[in-house]
Amino acid sequence: MTPTPDRDLPGPDDVLPAVTAALAALLQAHAGRTDAALAVKSIDTGQYVFANDAMAARFGVAGAAALIGRTDADLLGAARAAALRAADETARAAWPQAATAEHRLEVDAGRLRQQVTRVAVAEAVGEAPRWLALMWTDFGVQEDRDAALHRAMQQLEAEQVAQRLLREQLAALSPAGGGLAGRGGSFDEHLRREADLSVREQREFSLVLIEIDPPAADAPAEAAARARDALDRLLGANIRAMDATARLGDDRFGVLLSGAGLAIAHSRLEGLRRQCATQLLAVDGRELRFSVSVGIASFPHTAATRSELLEAALDALGRARDAGGNQVRLAAIRFEPPA
Repeated sequence: MTPTPDRDLPGPDDVLPAVTAALAALLQAHAGRTDAALAVKSIDTGQYVFANDAMAARFGVAGAAALIGRTDADLLGAARAAALRAADETARAAWPQAATAEHRLEVDAGRLRQQVTRVAVAEAVGEAPRWLALMWTDFGVQEDRDAALHRAMQQLEAEQVAQRLLREQLAALSPAGGGLAGRGGSFDEHLRREADLSVREQREFSLVLIEIDPPAADAPAEAAARARDALDRLLGANIRAMDATARLGDDRFGVLLSGAGLAIAHSRLEGLRRQCATQLLAVDGRELRFSVSVGIASFPHTAATRSELLEAALDALGRARDAGGNQVRLAAIRFEPPA
């Protein structure tokens, strides 16, 4: 929108001294801020006579020049601009002191959460202020970061309480003295890392427990070892580099699926279960088959802590075994009542 004829703007020679004085006063009040949106407007008409590109970006217009001669009402509509106009009047009344207010606005470019500092500026001693210098700074990003940090701290506190229990449970699953060795570090380290990523990036991951079903009563003694070797090879062929695997017992394996929720994990492990069931193991001249039971839990949808995640996966594995083996079972999704 271009200025209407009854809104004659001062020429550059008239505006420049006032703009310089206004920005000097504003920057002195907020020294060191280089990410702010800056502008100067006429107190009488509300028209912008100066703006930087950061201010233009706030309103979603192309370049600072597009703001010159326009008002907040032109850019936002009268209703949404009313709060800005009221704050302008407050700053005018506060002259020569600066006034700061917070505004939450809906604009074409999105939702703005801004702290706006306003300084009224007179051109000469004894004159009423003619210009209003503005500095807009975005507190929305910091507000989001603070909220995320608060959630992370709460999660960390809960994790610290459960950490010892988790280590004890994981140790009970591993062979005596064997630890929880996995690719790229210990399995519990991978688990901690994935939980931290889940909290920070708001994404899922899944813990999978796989147990080889008992062989037939007449199977040769070597059948169990051959089944373990076969499962180990199949896991190596099906697990991505970003995932982690570990031997958690003679016939049990653990898998961490990074960034995968229940649906993806179920699809992948159902495919692995079928592969196991169709494998032929040559043992003492006989061709034998083996099967596995699988329990899957995901963080944070089936568990709020790492210890709860392990318990949920163990429960799902137990249900798969109780159903006769050669099964994939999922942990139940948590439902939290509304606050």
